[in-house]
Amino acid sequence: MARVRDIEADELDADSRRIYERYAQEYGPFLNQVRVFAHRPPALRHIMGLLLDFADEAILDKRYLEIALVTVSTLNACQYCVAHHAPRAISHGLAAEAVANILDESVTSFDAIDYLVRDYAVAVTNDWNRVRDEMFDRLRKHFTEEQIVELTLRISLCGFFNRFNDVLQIEMEGGVLEDLLSSGAELSVKPSDDKA
Repeated sequence: MARVRDIEADELDADSRRIYERYAQEYGPFLNQVRVFAHRPPALRHIMGLLLDFADEAILDKRYLEIALVTVSTLNACQYCVAHHAPRAISHGLAAEAVANILDESVTSFDAIDYLVRDYAVAVTNDWNRVRDEMFDRLRKHFTEEQIVELTLRISLCGFFNRFNDVLQIEMEGGVLEDLLSSGAELSVKPSDDKA
């Protein structure tokens, strides 16, 4: 159980309820997360609403998005996010071994753009104040400025979600670990033993 109680959809105003229900039904198995966000309806409407809008527009190739999200979540050791995004990464063409070893120097089935996205996610997460123009020159060869802005936003937002999920101890929804294992992935991020 999370450190705060779950908020159900019927406790919310109509606008918040609409986003809550759509996010829980369409975005993926993130019901426990949305139940916690619902404590603050403005956050629910704007953050979950933003993710739904991005999904509707889909300007980033899902493969690259999932590489970025699994990279950030692995760096931050967020078990919740790795378990949710690893099967998505595999469904978009990554090998299970690539997902499990995403931070390795050499990653099975990665091409040059995959490495670029992975390396950018690492830089934005660990060295955000040292990202050089050379990285943007490389990104511009493959992505529009609109895509670069969204990729940067999604990488940064993923770090936020990692911290939010872990601090509030949001539990894994039923079936998520089974989906992870059935995708051929494994949970290489171990839960922290110091949660008490």
